[in-house]
Amino acid sequence: MRRSRNVKIVATLGPSSETLEMIEALHRAGADVFRLNMSHGSHAEIAQKHAIIREVEKRTGSTIGILADLQGPKLRVGVFSGDSELLSEGADFRLDLDPAEGNSARVCLPHPEIFAALEVGASLLVNDGKIRLKVKECGSDFANCEVITGGTISNRKGVNVPDVELPLAALSEKDRADLEFACELGVDWLALSFVQRPADVLEARDLVRGRAAIMSKIEKPNAVERFEEILAVSDGIMVARGDLGVELPVQNVPPIQKRLVRRCRAAAKPVIVATQMLESMIESPMPTRAEVSDVATAIYEGADAVMLSAESAAGDYPIEAVTTMDKVATEVELDPTYTEIIESSRKADRETVADGIVAAAREIAETTDIKAICCFTQSGTTALLTARERPRVPIIALTPLVGTARRLALSWGCNCVITDPHDRFKLAVVSAVLAARSEGFASEDDHIVVTAGVPFNVPGSTNILRVAPCDERLIYASDPE
Repeated sequence: MRRSRNVKIVATLGPSSETLEMIEALHRAGADVFRLNMSHGSHAEIAQKHAIIREVEKRTGSTIGILADLQGPKLRVGVFSGDSELLSEGADFRLDLDPAEGNSARVCLPHPEIFAALEVGASLLVNDGKIRLKVKECGSDFANCEVITGGTISNRKGVNVPDVELPLAALSEKDRADLEFACELGVDWLALSFVQRPADVLEARDLVRGRAAIMSKIEKPNAVERFEEILAVSDGIMVARGDLGVELPVQNVPPIQKRLVRRCRAAAKPVIVATQMLESMIESPMPTRAEVSDVATAIYEGADAVMLSAESAAGDYPIEAVTTMDKVATEVELDPTYTEIIESSRKADRETVADGIVAAAREIAETTDIKAICCFTQSGTTALLTARERPRVPIIALTPLVGTARRLALSWGCNCVITDPHDRFKLAVVSAVLAARSEGFASEDDHIVVTAGVPFNVPGSTNILRVAPCDERLIYASDPE
């Protein structure tokens, strides 16, 4: 299903979007990748959604990516004798390991690893930062705090600790079980929550064993500080602005978002901008003007994809939310300013033959009447490098591997086509021509650029480029071999 835009849309599935009819409608409205939130639903329910997506894929003839988002460790306070308490600014409040019900003076925080890492002066944020505590005194099983920002604290509210690196692995026991289940199910991407260090990603990679691509969610200050190291061991990045905005001053998030998106593009790794993009559409058929500008900003910055969370999972208007995002993306990409911004930010380091080939393909396409860049790819690397160039013409990614095609469904501008394996470049060119014509990107009177690696089926071997006529008879006539 050909889109009229290059940026991709990720839609989260949930109670509002779990039937075959709704999931197909969301895909037709513009969703390119579906997110399965492992925090909600049983394995049986997740498997059912996965099966429906694959059925939609068959019905539409599309290539659809599936992203399983692992929950990560959840840090929460215990319960209160009255279910909630009001904490006043300036008051003292104690967190400890005592499982007894809490009151206005204390509550259980059943996470000894937090106490082990705390220092005097550190902040603890409760209930998405609505309550802020400052540590005055702490030990291995307690923290005496001052209430800096008061409010109502209630049972099992979440706790964030922004000032310290916690001695916690990104994968809980639940995550490990969910990871294995998702990989066996056949998802294309796994999103890791609570990433603090590169070792968190490497641990997941050992467990995944190549069965899915790994996306690191950047939602903690430590991940921002060590971003280059995390990016190097990740296949993709999600800028999870919700948690970032809790643990960091909110004014810090926009420049961080811009910086991370640019670094991902330079590294030729897909990046999703996520959280609260059209949040008012959970209850309203129309977004706010500010939300539309927020989506547009992420697209102007060069993000590979923008994501809907509760808007499509639990909202009243999931189709309208996807349609709105599709329309915003289409309009932004028609803006000449968008092209200027994208091309002025093309600052990738080119060190390999493959880098040079895809850069040359983009320059040829933009200086002559070329209708598309067709890249043969085994692992997806050639398509990712081509997407990094952000060419003005469509990218057709041809691969014999359906898994590669589905992973590329997340990447900017990639129109994925499953093709037969080839061992001769001429036959690959003919296959590219037929794909360009059948998908509506070119007619028999047009030309395309074809890139590939010879010998075939060797990942990372891109080393050849050809400008080809879209009449396959001319290819055979000009090259009798």
